[in-house]
Amino acid sequence: MDVRLANPRGFCAGVDRAIEIVERAIERFGSPVYVLHEIVHNKHVLEHLSARGTIFVKSLSEVPEGSVTIYSAHGVSDAVVAEGKERRLRVIDATCPLVTKVHTQAQRYAGDAREVILIGHPGHPEVEGTRGRIAGKVHVLSTPTEVAALQVDDPERLAYVTQTTLSVDDTRDVIDALTARFPLIQGPDLKDICYATQNRQNAVKSMLPEIDVLLVVGSQNSTNSSRTTVWPSGNAAKTSWCRSHLSSRRQPSGMNFFSLSDIVP
Repeated sequence: MDVRLANPRGFCAGVDRAIEIVERAIERFGSPVYVLHEIVHNKHVLEHLSARGTIFVKSLSEVPEGSVTIYSAHGVSDAVVAEGKERRLRVIDATCPLVTKVHTQAQRYAGDAREVILIGHPGHPEVEGTRGRIAGKVHVLSTPTEVAALQVDDPERLAYVTQTTLSVDDTRDVIDALTARFPLIQGPDLKDICYATQNRQNAVKSMLPEIDVLLVVGSQNSTNSSRTTVWPSGNAAKTSWCRSHLSSRRQPSGMNFFSLSDIVP
């Protein structure tokens, strides 16, 4: 049996950077180090960092005043930044530079008196952080149906930005619907889009004709991991989830992954 490894694979540069920031903070300041939200949606990484003294929290109210606190790669809102200062937290910002770029672009659009449309999943930490960085009206949507129902103040003063963990493929239909309904809408140049997700989806897509089973090593609450399991009908291999190297015991029926004869890079 051959195992083919998708290339590229693994974490994007922004997530690698955020994990390294947490590791270095523990080495420099000792434990505990608090992290607002999951540094990455990966159970294995979270367990490793927790064992080293990282405490993941959902709100800054859970963090003792003055503690070392890291903002995850997803970014945070202006309100969270203000709360951190008020509580005199020793903040390390691990926001992905590409997320910061989206914040800046959205703020520029809002400063130009445009309503901002944020293409993304409501409730996702990155989306909530971006929404909270924009002064003015923000619409969060993720489907063409929502575009059709969208009510705006001035259809000629609109702009959109996207959640970075969505690929070009994920957002194409929504962007097409927006530009069809609002021809004057402004949006980011393609060169400004994060291609990490798209590149990984393309890598998996290119393998589909050659494989029988697709193993996704990742967490099901990860946008990146989940999107690698969604393909057009007739174009998908059987998919199985592996949260880490330990959970590979949960394998498809009749397949023994502990007797693989070869791994093809």
